[in-house]
Amino acid sequence: MDLELQDKVALVFGAGGGLGSAIADVLATEGAKIGLADINKEALDAATERVGPQTDTAAVQWDLSDLDSIPDNIAAVEDKLGPIDIVVNMTGGPPPTPISGQSRSAWSEHFEAMVLSVIGIVDAVVPGMRERGWGRIITSTSSGVVAPIPNLGLSNALRSTLVGWNKTLAREVGPYGITSNIIIPGRIATARITQLDRAKATREGRSVEDVAAESVASIPVGRYGRPSEYADLVAFLASQRASYITGSMIRVDGGLIASV
Repeated sequence: MDLELQDKVALVFGAGGGLGSAIADVLATEGAKIGLADINKEALDAATERVGPQTDTAAVQWDLSDLDSIPDNIAAVEDKLGPIDIVVNMTGGPPPTPISGQSRSAWSEHFEAMVLSVIGIVDAVVPGMRERGWGRIITSTSSGVVAPIPNLGLSNALRSTLVGWNKTLAREVGPYGITSNIIIPGRIATARITQLDRAKATREGRSVEDVAAESVASIPVGRYGRPSEYADLVAFLASQRASYITGSMIRVDGGLIASV
């Protein structure tokens, strides 16, 4: 199946991590030019070295909490690759916490990095997408926006903000050939999942292996997901083939989330 992504310009956040790296790989394989963004310079360099031989790339060390850097960072990608057609939003998650008793500064810090950054980046590229009559906005959130996850209070609340934003945005930009969708990962085998398993093991005085086995037992397909399986959905939503899918939340969870 030709996804018609040849020479499209995709900006992928978290490109040095498990999900972002897999997304950059599959989009590059489909012929897109890739803007790689990550706060971790070492991981970003590794992603650039891997993706670079496949397609044109532009790498930007990007701290999502620095909202003032958005215009310059967007310009750095577009000056090298051309106007951005596809944005894949992926932010780091806050540390595990209950939702009550968190400081105002904690709420503000993570709101800026996880919500305002996404909104600011999309606001920066949508005008160009409108002019060209084509664009794809894909935002990765968490299963906590459907079924809140215990001890991930900040994440549950802040990521849920993006659900309302996405649905509203999709209605506004749909007439211009732009789609906007949210993808909800279940338990995908990444460093973030390992971190959460370790935190739970420490909190409950259990082994990481025991916590992971219990988690896997709750997933109907009986395993954690592979980053490549998540990335394949991103590639489809980024494609011309998905032009009638917008304002949606799509789960990649192996059947984990119990709600309809």
